[in-house]
Amino acid sequence: MFDFQYYTPTKVVFGKNTESRVADLIKEFGGKKVLIHYGGGSVVRSGLLSRVTDTLDQAGIAYVTLGGAVPNPHLGLVYEGIELCKKEGVDFLLAVGGGSAIDSAKAIGYGVANEGDVWDYYDYKRKVNACLPLGVILTIAATGSEMSDSSVITKEEGLVKRGYSSDFGRPKFAIMNPELTMTLPDYQTACGCTDIMMHTMERYFTQGGNMEITDALAEGLLRTVKKNAVILRDDPRNYEARAEVMWAGSLAHNGLTGCGNDGGDWMTHKLEHELGGLYDVAHGAGLAAIWGTWARFVFENCLPRFKKFALNVMEVSDEGTDEEIALRGIEAMEDFYRSINMPTNLRELGVNPTEEELALMAKKCAVGVGGEKGSAKVLNEEDMLAIYRASM
Repeated sequence: MFDFQYYTPTKVVFGKNTESRVADLIKEFGGKKVLIHYGGGSVVRSGLLSRVTDTLDQAGIAYVTLGGAVPNPHLGLVYEGIELCKKEGVDFLLAVGGGSAIDSAKAIGYGVANEGDVWDYYDYKRKVNACLPLGVILTIAATGSEMSDSSVITKEEGLVKRGYSSDFGRPKFAIMNPELTMTLPDYQTACGCTDIMMHTMERYFTQGGNMEITDALAEGLLRTVKKNAVILRDDPRNYEARAEVMWAGSLAHNGLTGCGNDGGDWMTHKLEHELGGLYDVAHGAGLAAIWGTWARFVFENCLPRFKKFALNVMEVSDEGTDEEIALRGIEAMEDFYRSINMPTNLRELGVNPTEEELALMAKKCAVGVGGEKGSAKVLNEEDMLAIYRASM
C-alpha cells in the first residue's frame, strides 16, 4: 500500500423528504444570499424548485436563480453565473440537480472567489485558493460530484472538455433523497450506474499500492451497483435500489475506493471527455462505449487486477489461464452493459467519427493529460488513437 490522505468534509443528509432541511443547512454554513443553480425543466416540472424556494422564503433567506445547466456543462453559463453572483452579492451556492449543475456551480464558486479567468484552472494554468461555499440537493445518482473535489466543464470554443480537482470545491452539505431520482428516464439511470461503477474501476485497475480493505470496499460497491442497476431496469420506482445506487455514487467518487493505491488510471474518463466534448454524448454511455476496448488494450499489463476483477466482481469461472479469466471478466462486463441498454462501442453510442476526427480526439486527449497518462498501462497519443479506432 501507499501512504494516503483521506479528506471528505461534506455533511450528508440522506433519506425521504430531506430537501425540507435545506434552509437550516444553508444557515448552518453561513449562507445569507444564495444562488440556486439548476439544469433543465425537470426540477421545475417536478415541483422541487418551488419547494426549495418556498422553504428559503419561509426562512428569510434571500436568493437568485440560474437555470440552464446541461450535460457536459458549458463554460458560457459559468461566466454568466459568476457575473450574477458578483452583481447580487451572493455568498452561498445551492446546486439542485445532478453532476452538471454541481460541476457548473463549483466552477462558478471558483470564479467568484478567485481573480482572473476561471478557465485557467481547467486549462491547468493556475490553482484555486478558495471557492464560494456550496450545498447540493441531488436528483441524479451518477457523478459523485456531491462529495468529490472534482468538476468537469466544456469550453464551447474548440469543444474542449476538461476536469479540475480541488478540495476547496467540496460541497459543505449534500441532501440525498432517493425519491427524487424516481422520475429519471431509464437511460439516465443506466448512464448513472455506469458512471458510478467507472469511478471505482478507474481506481481499481492500478499497478501498485493496493490494499485488501480498499479492494473489498471497491468490489462490494461494484457488485451492489451491478445488482441494483438490473433491479432498476425492471422496477424504476424501487426505493431500496435507488437508495443503494445513490449512496454508492457518493462513495465511488469521494476518494474512499482509492485509499492506499497510486491514484488510479483514469484514461477511460480522459478518452470519454473528448467524445463528450466533440459529440455531446451522455457521459455514462460514452464510458461504456470505450471501456471494453481500453480494457483489452491494457489488460496484459495489469493482469493480476483484471483477473481479480473477473473473479470477485463479475464472478466468472476460474478455469483456464489468467489471460482467459481476465478476458471473460471483460466480456461479462460488456454483457452487463448490454443488459442495461448501454453501448459497448462507438457505433452503438451513435457516433461514427472520421479518421480525422479520431486523430483530433487523440491529439486533444494527449494534450489534456500532458502527453501520456495511465496506471494499468501508460498511454501516449498513438495508443489513444489505436483505442479510438478499435472502439468503432
